[in-house]
Amino acid sequence: MSRRFEFVVVALVAFLVAIPAKAQNTAGSPDGIWLTQAGDAKVRVSKCGSGICGVVVWLKEPIDPLTGKPQVDDKNPNPSLAKRPIIGISLFLGMRPAGPGQWSGQIYNADDGKIYASKVSVTGPATLKVEGCVGALCGGEDWSRSSR
Repeated sequence: MSRRFEFVVVALVAFLVAIPAKAQNTAGSPDGIWLTQAGDAKVRVSKCGSGICGVVVWLKEPIDPLTGKPQVDDKNPNPSLAKRPIIGISLFLGMRPAGPGQWSGQIYNADDGKIYASKVSVTGPATLKVEGCVGALCGGEDWSRSSR
């Protein structure tokens, strides 16, 4: 085998190995804006210390039809928090790394005002799996990466 051919083979192998490694790094990043499975909210996920944060940045229906004012966290049992706007609420609480592309902590559910044990994992370049558990009962949904 000629030296030139060996060089081409080595370069080709290095290139093919680098492509999946780069794709895996991109797929493992939760940073960005995610549309909930129901399509009713968008959440900006970003690094937050050693973990991740998730803040509501958009609502499909930002105005409450009953009041004509911005939607508020009216299901929250804490009266001082029940008047805060939904847009701007931090949903992830104490989300810390739990493995490559995975985090665990708690999640706030504005639909019922409760906090649940939670796992978040990047399952593809455009999919974020968000799970919440009460005891042994768990449920989850897939969020889609949003362009904005």
